[in-house]
Amino acid sequence: LTFAHGPAMKNRFMLAPMTNQQSHSDGTLSDDERRWLVMRAAGGFGLTMTCAAHVQAAGQGFPGQLGIFSDKHVDRLTGLAAAIKAEGSLAVVQLHHAGARSPQALIGTQPVCPSADPESGARALSGDEVQQLIADFVAAAVRAQRCGFDGAEVHGAHGYVLAQFLSPKINLRTDAYGGSAQNRARIVIEILERIRERCGGDFNLGLRLSPERCDLQLTDIIELAQQVMGSGVIDYLDMSLWDYAKQPDE
Repeated sequence: LTFAHGPAMKNRFMLAPMTNQQSHSDGTLSDDERRWLVMRAAGGFGLTMTCAAHVQAAGQGFPGQLGIFSDKHVDRLTGLAAAIKAEGSLAVVQLHHAGARSPQALIGTQPVCPSADPESGARALSGDEVQQLIADFVAAAVRAQRCGFDGAEVHGAHGYVLAQFLSPKINLRTDAYGGSAQNRARIVIEILERIRERCGGDFNLGLRLSPERCDLQLTDIIELAQQVMGSGVIDYLDMSLWDYAKQPDE
């Protein structure tokens, strides 16, 4: 299976990004998680994707989650990428930030959201913090490339921070990142475009979206999917459907 950017997959089997909570508390890769992922590559997957790896320390969503927000993660991630590729599989990192779904007891600070969220206790991101969030997604992709990974997938699904921006119910911002569907999708588009700009034409790039649930509107997600596929900035679209046979609610 060939892509517009980066190397081809030897087959069409792609390991889903499964969070198994095996890494260390500071986000560094553990031997157990490394072994598990390399075994998947050895088992024949054409592309082996890590679990959701958080791009900011305060974006952690689970205990034992893999991190890619610091250069302290580089040595272990470099070894992982090399081991996966040695088995003939593409090595890809999923980039993630939990946003309002980051447990305060886990991250040690108040979680963040596009708008203040009384249900989770999350506070609204400032304009400068939105720009920092974009920069940290991009920096994580650059770090992944430096570690030897073939590509990255941006996690915009499942009600995490980018899906929170996409939601007309959660995102009540009145600046360029809120309001219309186009404004709410702006952060996703900017992250993808800047990753492509920084990582170049040899880096594989995907996007995960939820078509519904998580306070999303199906028509908005269809339009975003069409936009990113038509732009050529991504190589694949990962639609998390929960149930492949389910009919849409809308």
